[in-house]
Order: sequence, then structure tokens, then C-alpha cells
Amino acid sequence: MTTAILQARSNSTRLPGKVLKPLLGTPMVLRQIERLQKSSEINTIVLATSQESTDDLLADVVGAAGIPVVRGPLDDVLQRFVVAVELYPSDVVVRLTADCPLADAPVIDEVIRLHKLQNNDYTSNTHPRTFARGLDVEVFSREVLFQLNSMKLSTEEREHVTMGIYKRPEQFSMGNFEQSPSTAEHRWTVDLPEDFEFVSKIYEELYSPEGTFWQQDILNLLNVKPELVRLETDAEGH
Repeated sequence: MTTAILQARSNSTRLPGKVLKPLLGTPMVLRQIERLQKSSEINTIVLATSQESTDDLLADVVGAAGIPVVRGPLDDVLQRFVVAVELYPSDVVVRLTADCPLADAPVIDEVIRLHKLQNNDYTSNTHPRTFARGLDVEVFSREVLFQLNSMKLSTEEREHVTMGIYKRPEQFSMGNFEQSPSTAEHRWTVDLPEDFEFVSKIYEELYSPEGTFWQQDILNLLNVKPELVRLETDAEGH
């Protein structure tokens, strides 16, 4: 059983409420879930948000869409993951963040397959990164999650969930899914108003209720319309 845990909160500092901002009339988080549901490797998707009242609407919107929701501490995101896996038992856990409405199911599936093939403790596509920021995928086992939770971790490690794993390469076996050529210079995540504007343009150009667009479709569009390109360097200084 493979469960994707989508972590989200509404009180993001640089773009408050971003996960519920409408993309073609539908909350951004639900657009991302639409894409995750195309995965052939994920069995269950769970939203993990905070217990704060600021996340009540987020929990209601996602729950009303039929997606399981778990709630836990705002800053101890690792604890939210533990609660999610206790309630929805899973052998393999996929960590995703809800500010990535261009999440790519085929890429996610490749990372999961590599994780299973190599029998790693942790597998990602970010160490080193060869995918656009916004296509991040991290996969680990249930056992590793509970082991991590029992360790003496810093506040930062508990907030960033997997930091406690990749900062300890001597303790955990790790794999990385890479592509060539790298597209790591591209920025497809949503953290700033300009990021949301970029993603909105991509959806306006490529979204269709009948089908789904993936990484290569976006790159093809950016080749034709280079004025749309958004790079990591565009966000520097914010």
C-alpha cells in the first residue's frame, strides 16, 4: 500500500491562502489532487494540515472533495505524518507539498518505482535536483517514519519532515531519481504572487477536462512561448 501525504497550511507568510486560490475556478489544492489521482502507484491521498482555525476552511474544502484529512500541530509536520500513517496504514509513504499544482504523476510514479526497486529507506528527486522546483517527490517507508519520530530531532527537522533522514546519510540508505537534461533552473512551485501568475498562465494554455498535461507538455509550451518561462533566479531577493 502506498499513501501520498499532501502537507498544507493556509497561513503561508508570502502568499496567504495560496492553497485555496482559484486555478480556473477550482482551489489550487484540488487542482493538484486531480493530478495526483492520475498516479498508478499511489493508492491513497491524505491531506495533512494543522489544527489551527486558520486551516478549518482548507480541511472542509478538501474533505468535501472526498479526500481524507488529518490534522495535527502547525509546526511539527512530522507528527502530522505519523498521525496520517497511523490512521491510514501504508508500507510506502510519499511526501508532497500543496504548493505544487504542476505536480507530475508520471515523475512521482518513477520515484516510487525506484524506491521499491532499490529497497531504499528514502528516495527523492531532489538530491541532487534535476527537475523543476515544484516537481519534488520524497518517498520513504513506514518504518523509517516511525524511527524518525522516535529520534531526538531539532525543531527544524520536525517541521521539514525528511530533513532528519537526508542529513544522516550514514544512517539511512538513499536513492535519487534524475533526468537529463536537467530542468532544475525552472521554478514551478507557488510561494509568491508571481509564481501563482505563472501557474495560472500554464493552466490557461494547457488545461483540459479531458486530459492531463505533464512536464514535457509544459516544457514544449515554454519553448514556443519563452516569455512565460519562470526561473528560480526570478524569486531571488524575495
